[in-house]
Amino acid sequence: MHVFELGFVAAVLLAATPILYASLAGAISAQAGVFNIALEGQMLWGAFAGVAGSYLTGSAWGGLALAIVTTAISSVVLAVGAARWNADPIIIAIGANLVAVGLTGFLLRVLFGVSGTFAPTGLQGLPKMAFLADVPVIGPIFAGQTVLVPLAFVVIVAVGLWLRSTPAGLRLRGVGEHPEAATTLGIGVSSYRMWTVIVAGALCGVAGAQLSLGNVTVFTENMTAGRGWIAVAAVMLVSSRPLWLPLACLGFGAAEALGFRLQGIGAPQQLTDAAPYAITLVVLVLTRIRFTRRRGAVLSS
Repeated sequence: MHVFELGFVAAVLLAATPILYASLAGAISAQAGVFNIALEGQMLWGAFAGVAGSYLTGSAWGGLALAIVTTAISSVVLAVGAARWNADPIIIAIGANLVAVGLTGFLLRVLFGVSGTFAPTGLQGLPKMAFLADVPVIGPIFAGQTVLVPLAFVVIVAVGLWLRSTPAGLRLRGVGEHPEAATTLGIGVSSYRMWTVIVAGALCGVAGAQLSLGNVTVFTENMTAGRGWIAVAAVMLVSSRPLWLPLACLGFGAAEALGFRLQGIGAPQQLTDAAPYAITLVVLVLTRIRFTRRRGAVLSS
């Protein structure tokens, strides 16, 4: 089995896409001055809502819509708590993650009478772009993907340019970097932060729906398996440069896809499963080293 081929590129994109949407959610929250570590729980809820919505409506698009709306609603707690009441967003986010794990498992039993995995017959997944199958190079990469895969890169570039080039984007950055100055200019800091966190929740809903209806067509308890934390690491790595998110997330996606390929050629599963999280640990260490050096340079000056 060849590890590096067009199929491997497709696997990298598939693995990276949920992390891309979640990391974009974390990045825009950080730009507004809210460090959002609730990405894991919000992704998990989006994955559950996507499958539940697809099952109940008979349409994967209905599942995607339910994931976006309900995850945005669930983020109101973090939005109001952090932006309106100035509560610690870390504490709220940890609570949100714990609630998501418990609530999805509870509802799985109450609503569908199963535990562990929910994969009913006829569950509709997001449609693939099969019409690209005969296109050279592009076909093998994108024909088996959902439209959310290329859309992730378009959205990240659009948001990055919006933050850098539009008055509204510059105001949002100002809210995060200099909230006191923004307040003196008449900008509603709390409103900007609250709506940004809610939009971030909607993006996490897309991430979760892609994971449960695009990457696979099933919901498994705790199926995000740390991807939200990988997204947090990607946000920390790129700092205030969201346009670099695709590069960071593709690195994590490559580690996950490479792990699956290495399993196919006989590598131990425990080793390959650990690859994405080992890279996350390395990223966090490098980020800490960079922060320490910058802080030392500032103090010495």
